[in-house]
Amino acid sequence: MGLDREQLAARVALELEDGQYVNLGIGMPTLVPNYVPDDIHVVLHSENGILGVGPYPFEGEEKADLINAGKETVTVLPGASFFDSSLSFGMIRGKHLDVAILGAMQVNVRGDLANWLIPGKMVNGMGGAMDLVHGARKVIIMMDHVARDGSAKIVEECTLPLTGKACVDRIITDLAVIDVTDDGLVLREIAPGVSVDEVVAGTGAPLSVPDDVPTMALPATV
Repeated sequence: MGLDREQLAARVALELEDGQYVNLGIGMPTLVPNYVPDDIHVVLHSENGILGVGPYPFEGEEKADLINAGKETVTVLPGASFFDSSLSFGMIRGKHLDVAILGAMQVNVRGDLANWLIPGKMVNGMGGAMDLVHGARKVIIMMDHVARDGSAKIVEECTLPLTGKACVDRIITDLAVIDVTDDGLVLREIAPGVSVDEVVAGTGAPLSVPDDVPTMALPATV
């Protein structure tokens, strides 16, 4: 039921507009550039100091010194630039990034986000998420609608440590597209083969449902 990871990446890619500067979180968001339409050009930012990140390198062509913030080897596009972390976070905090696409463990009705720590588990650090969620002009969350144990990830109140408060604009999951508004969560689209009732059942918070909710449009190639 719902979208697979590639289909989800393709749907999220449709959010991007020509000329935008975009930061991608680790995990599923890194799949999004594979599905950006040919007529849309975006500049990818990595908070460890790259502007103009390209696709992943082919096996055997990796350069160990060229990595993104998730410690993955990457390539760069013509015209790319490198800089230190202070300048990189100056770009973020100065609101020079148009979009941040991030994963999440929980999002609540006010757009609070928890995505950096599960209590009792080791993490390398919070990374740049706490800056990105308030520095980017738009924050899109890309995630599975429910956790592996079947619990809701869209909740009335987050129970995990917060990354940021009232920072999420749109949530795109394998089941639905949901906007965070001043009046709460609003269902905008449903995935092919998924019913509104199934989305509501998998959401652990009140969800406003308009009279006519369209099905997501996906590229024919996914």
